[in-house]
Amino acid sequence: MFIGVCTLYMKAEWVNSLKEKRMTVKSIIEKSKHRFNISIAEVDMQDVHKTIVIGFACVSNEKAHAERMVNTVIDYIENNCDAVIYDTETEIL
Repeated sequence: MFIGVCTLYMKAEWVNSLKEKRMTVKSIIEKSKHRFNISIAEVDMQDVHKTIVIGFACVSNEKAHAERMVNTVIDYIENNCDAVIYDTETEIL
């Protein structure tokens, strides 16, 4: 069993309140959760309205498949969200 784990660090410069941030984060999480078979949540910086930190994980029986899933989710979030990803931490366990 292989577990793909990723933390995405994102900037949302247009966000002016925590309410706007929560709407953006909720949208990212719901779309990603429904499109892919992953566990995903906001994991840090919940009270900083211009910074989004999202973590997600997937499970696979092949290491290469877990790596592909992680990269596919990163690409999906990057292409379907206005927030800019400025850092990622990825690990395959």
